[in-house]
Amino acid sequence: MRGDVVARTMRLIADGTVDREGVGGLAAHLGYTPRQLERLLQAEVGAGPLALARAQRAQTARVLIETTELPLADVAFAAGFSSIRQFNDTVRWVFESTPTALRRRAAARPGPIAISPGAVCLRLPVRTPFAYAGVFGHLAATVVPGCEEIRDGAYRRSLRLPFGSAVVTLTPAVDHVRCLLVLDDFRDLTTAIARCRRLLDLDADPEAVVDALTGDPELGPEVAKAPGQRIPRTVDEAELAVRAVLGQQVSTKAAQTHAARLVAAYGQPVHDPEGALTHTFPSVEQLAELGPEHLAVPKARQRTLSALVAGLAEGTIVLDAGSDWESARRRLLALPGVGPWTAEIIAMRGLGDPDAFPAGDLGIRLGARRLGLPTGERVLIEHGARWRPWRSYATQYLWSTLEHPVNHWPPQEVA
Repeated sequence: MRGDVVARTMRLIADGTVDREGVGGLAAHLGYTPRQLERLLQAEVGAGPLALARAQRAQTARVLIETTELPLADVAFAAGFSSIRQFNDTVRWVFESTPTALRRRAAARPGPIAISPGAVCLRLPVRTPFAYAGVFGHLAATVVPGCEEIRDGAYRRSLRLPFGSAVVTLTPAVDHVRCLLVLDDFRDLTTAIARCRRLLDLDADPEAVVDALTGDPELGPEVAKAPGQRIPRTVDEAELAVRAVLGQQVSTKAAQTHAARLVAAYGQPVHDPEGALTHTFPSVEQLAELGPEHLAVPKARQRTLSALVAGLAEGTIVLDAGSDWESARRRLLALPGVGPWTAEIIAMRGLGDPDAFPAGDLGIRLGARRLGLPTGERVLIEHGARWRPWRSYATQYLWSTLEHPVNHWPPQEVA
């Protein structure tokens, strides 16, 4: 339990919660007092929330120092420091170098540089093995026009961030992902990077997953074919929940069409001269104004979506980087029209629970049949107990057996 709280805390710190809301806000997200949280982090990781946030600010500062031509004073405030002195002292302490020296060394070696105002290009490190075709293929097959696209071998999308919007271009390689971010406000850099890493599940432990799943005689050969599968996740947990509801009992194409209508009607416009992105995915507040004319789905699904959005807006349902997985499941299952499939998909792809298992999913049952596994939901759940705590990854491997667009990267041309 303590480890789960620490993991949720680290996700929230990575998302910039301390910089935006302070330690009190971070503790409130987790249901702790600031003093309790301080004691827990000191015991588990040897540092408090302020020290962890400070180290993260230093990393953000280094990215800006080395990949942009921003004046160092602007770097300091964009990275979240409250003063130039604090910025200089922290950089010296963390990197044993001054900001000026870091920039000078970066300029002397070839490397990624900003290609336009507001742009940062960097490499997102990956724990190998990295079977990127699975996660990128899934994202490609489910793009929502207006806020996502595939262009020139990259996945691109708009981001709605605390201080503005951004456009990100993500290009995979065997040991990293090239990330080009064009930001309205550099203060969003840390949050944008954290959300891109979550989207691609880059902080997964592929070796632990491989070790756990290769022992299954039926599933093991699939794991051996592409070790290092990642879960296609999200940059916004509420967005994923809305898209999961829109995808209930309809084709992928229909779900994309419904979501694209919401993007065009309620999303915030973005500027994307390099591509075809037009809006961000709507926020919960924007979706609260949702009118039925923009949602051509059955009445029952309209009620489900309305209840979900209302719960998110009122705070009775919390879906964010620090969410408690089991509490979120209980709240979701209490909504009209939300069953185990929807709750497990949201837990798996939205919240990052590595042990979520939407056993009733048609694709899972088809994949199970191909591998000679039981296809009845109850029996499959019993068999899947041996995959714990990595059933989300087992799900991804079962999906990978299907002849489906989610398993093709780059996407296949349609005649």
